[in-house]
Amino acid sequence: MVVGQFLDWVESAPAGRRPEAAFSLGCAYIGVRHDENVRNAMEAAITVLLDHPSPDVRYALADALAGHQAAPRHVVITLAADQPHIAAVVLERSPLFIDAELVELVQAASPPLQAAIASRAQVSTTVSAALAEIGDIDVCHALVANRGAEVARISFKRIAERFGEEPLMREALFARGDMPPEVHQLLVRHVGDLLGNMVLVRTWVPEARARTVTREACDRATVAIAAETETEELSALVEHLRITGQLTTALLLRAVCAGNVDFFEAALAALAGVPEQRVSSLVRAGRLAALRAIYAKAGLPPLAFDAFAAALETWRRIAEEEAAPDRYRFTRQIVDAVLARYASITEGEANELAAMLRRFAADQAREAARDFARTATAA
Repeated sequence: MVVGQFLDWVESAPAGRRPEAAFSLGCAYIGVRHDENVRNAMEAAITVLLDHPSPDVRYALADALAGHQAAPRHVVITLAADQPHIAAVVLERSPLFIDAELVELVQAASPPLQAAIASRAQVSTTVSAALAEIGDIDVCHALVANRGAEVARISFKRIAERFGEEPLMREALFARGDMPPEVHQLLVRHVGDLLGNMVLVRTWVPEARARTVTREACDRATVAIAAETETEELSALVEHLRITGQLTTALLLRAVCAGNVDFFEAALAALAGVPEQRVSSLVRAGRLAALRAIYAKAGLPPLAFDAFAAALETWRRIAEEEAAPDRYRFTRQIVDAVLARYASITEGEANELAAMLRRFAADQAREAARDFARTATAA
């Protein structure tokens, strides 16, 4: 190939043929073996085309070279600084960029180019972290929707904090199978706050009732999330709830009544600052005197300790008697045992907890009925 002749032809060819020629040259450079002299000549021609005045020619060159490891690096770098629609092609597809370069590009690029980086076939946690911190909602949505993107726990949390109130972002986050439980819970809280505020604005119910309904809905969802959380991830969920002030007595009692003792143990250990293994051994051995001391250290209200003691005693008894107890009957027995401890108390936080547990028991009864109906229908 004679570089000068090719370039002369490109200049004189019909405008519609010029991009086609550039694309063919790029493909030939990548896909055909040549001796060194021919290859050098082709690379020189490609390099000269970087200065071609037609964006269509430069776009065609980017399209031909972007996805290939063998593309000339200086060509790819130059195209990445071209017009946005040309730069986006190489930023999304070229394997030649290292993470440090991509992070620098994220910091300086416009949102469309950040979105192109977020859509790469593989995105490292380092690049994801930069996008999660700097990118706008469309960029972060592209990142979360990209199954080839590795997103660290802290980046998931940052995206949820910034954009968790947006329905499309929540949908994308919930669709990720690797989203950490504490981020799941954070999104649930966003939804609860939004619904609570909507109820208040519409004045459907009094403010106090709206806040109670919203809080208990969030607690119910949190307990469900905790039940599906792997043991090694419970501490992260607990710490998130502790920092955000959601690790309340009502939440912990609801968890124990639902049979989620692992979550209660992790939470009590975090609040009291003692090893979780020690808390677990006391809970499972029924050593209530020693457990009371840790409970007090955790700063939980003394009046509520009897409720936890009754729930844990019932949980241990049922676990010993039945290998696989029915979960609704199991929960009902625990709640009844706790309410029996509060039968004569009519004031203070204990009465509030008792009221919460009655509502919790009603929820469980309704869910049991729905489950029975589903089973009967299926049969």
